[in-house]
Parts: sequence; structure tokens; C-alpha cells
Amino acid sequence: MRSNGNRMMVTLLGVAGVLAGGTVLASAQDGPAGLTKPAVFAPFDPKAPACSPPPGLNKVLAFAQDNEREFMQGVDRGLAAAAKDRGLEYRRALANNDAAKGVEQVQLFLASKIGGLVAAPVDPASMSRSLQELIWSGAYVGTIVPPPATSLLNAPQYETGKVLAEAAAAYIKDKLGGKANVVILSHDSMEFLAPRFAAMRDTFKTMPSVTIVADISPNPVNKEGGFATMSTILQAHPDVDVVLGADTVVLGALAALEAAGKARPDQFLGGIDGEPEAVAAIKKGGGPYKASISLASPVFAYAMGQHAADWLEGKSIPQAMDILPVALTSDYMAQYEADVADPAAVYKDPKRRDIYLRMYGNICYDTRDQYVNFPWSSEAK
Repeated sequence: MRSNGNRMMVTLLGVAGVLAGGTVLASAQDGPAGLTKPAVFAPFDPKAPACSPPPGLNKVLAFAQDNEREFMQGVDRGLAAAAKDRGLEYRRALANNDAAKGVEQVQLFLASKIGGLVAAPVDPASMSRSLQELIWSGAYVGTIVPPPATSLLNAPQYETGKVLAEAAAAYIKDKLGGKANVVILSHDSMEFLAPRFAAMRDTFKTMPSVTIVADISPNPVNKEGGFATMSTILQAHPDVDVVLGADTVVLGALAALEAAGKARPDQFLGGIDGEPEAVAAIKKGGGPYKASISLASPVFAYAMGQHAADWLEGKSIPQAMDILPVALTSDYMAQYEADVADPAAVYKDPKRRDIYLRMYGNICYDTRDQYVNFPWSSEAK
């Protein structure tokens, strides 16, 4: 058993390692701290030299899934398709918004020596250590937004929020005479997503006749949370013209508006994620749901699955990847639906792939100490 003094020394060394950045060791039992200082990565070089395949790991790709929202179901489909195409066993563990359960599931994956994991953490802070342990084991670890990760996926979050807010602003000017009561259903508790809501606020600041009557994060951030939050908002502000947020919460808000008899065809409800229910509402037409900004989850998930397989073969893969926002319109809807239905075809076609994905940096098993351990964004300078 360590003495209190030894424990304090280990803690101080760990803190020093994080502050120093780079690849120092946090303690004798730990592995490299990874890249802890923000860095700008060069474009991914697909011709980078290969290195060693990780030894002693099973050819298994796993998905630590936070909840069953449709966006995450798309991730599941994309990963399963990539695993099948590359001859990997595929496993999925669903945490159902239980952070402790999610950590336990990742620990079980670690114990079974899986070769690759994609994680959508319920609580990034509590899962961070377990993801590091997987990285230290030599496994591929891909995360959807928060670090640490061998290969981190994010969206240019400010741009994503701006694309949606500008679509709403144009509608307000063209259809509502420049006046509107706006509700923002944010997710500011997830610091990595906060820029998208900052972009919305910045857009409406320039419109003097637009009032943000509510700016709140539903809890939980799902359809039920959106319904409950919107129901409360309507008690104080019964006349709402615009609702923006992630598709899952905005769909809940739409249900609340309908339940309260407050849904109108001239409202603008818009979301982010391109979830199937939102897409169906837009295609149907004539209702409040007007736009969804696609972050095509089957497409990026298929790419992450391919990267995991490449990693296990000793190939160099991206350290980070953007999923680019695509505004779903009637003109683009058919192509979008074809793409998410067949992400393998998108991945194999560079022109189609570049519509959705942008890749940065290079990492492989031999350079795994350079894993991303800071909140990476391509928008950071």
C-alpha cells in the first residue's frame, strides 16, 4: 500500500504531466498523457508510412453507445457495416444515459482485449481514464467529440450552428416580417458543443426584432427532455415562432407544441443531426419542421470503422476528423438519403466522401503516444 506522501507525489507528477503536455508519464502505472496542449493538425496524408500492428489484441470493433437516439443508431449501422466489410467482429454496449454503466462497459471491453472502440460517452470526464487505458493497451479508440482518443471526431461546431441559424434568420426575414420569438434548446453542458449555440446567439444579435424568449439545456438531451422543457416554456411564452437545437430535442419540442395546440405551419423548427424523423417531417412539408443540418452519422461511423481496421493492420490513420454540416434541402434530400443508406459507397468515392468528411493528422500504433487528449476542433487557431 502506498503511503499518503507517495500518493501525493504521484498526483503531483500526474498534474505536471498534463500541464507540460506531450508524452510524459502521469505515473509509473500509467501510460503516456498524449497531446494535452491544443494543436493544429496538417491534412491527413493517406500515403504516410505504415508501422507495426498492435500485438495481442482481438479483431473486435466495439461501440460504447450513450443512448438510443436515432443519430446514434446511425453510428451503430455505419460501424457494423465497416466491421463486416473488414472482417471484424462487432459488439455494441448501450449505456442508456447511465454514466457509471458506460464506464463499466468500457472496462469489460478492455478486459477482453478488443482491438478497437468507438465511444459516445454519457459523461466524458468519468470515462476518460478507461479510454486512456484502452489506448495504452494498443487499441484504436475513436470518440465522438470529447477526448481522449486515438482518432477524434468532431464537427466545426460554430459553423454547424451558424448554418442552421442563418437558415432560420432568412426564414424570419422572408416569412415573418423580421420579427420572431425564438427558443434555443442548447447543450452547453457539453462544452465541446457550446460553439454551435454561440453561433445561434451571435446570428440573432444582429436582428433587433428577434427575441430569444428561452435559452435552456433540456435534461436529458433527448426527445423526452425536449418535450418536457418546451412544455414548461410554453406556460410562460405561449407564442413561439422559432425553435432550434439538436434534432432529438426539437422533435420533442414539436410534440409539445402539438400537444398544447400551439404548432403552426408558419413556424420554423430546425435541428442538427439529420435524424430520420426530422428528415421525414421536412419531406412531408406543410408543417413547422423546416430544416435539419446533417452530420451524417452512418457516413462518419463507417469511416471510423475503416480506420479501426487499418489501425489493426499497422496502417497510419487520421488523428482527427471533421464531419461537415450539410443543410438538407429538397434539392439535396434524395442524394443524402442514398448516401446514408450506403456509407460504403460514399467512403470509396473521394468526391462524395469530401462532402461529409475532412481528415487531419496522422497516427499509428508506433506513434500512439501522440493521441489526442485535448478538446480538438478544426476551428481552433
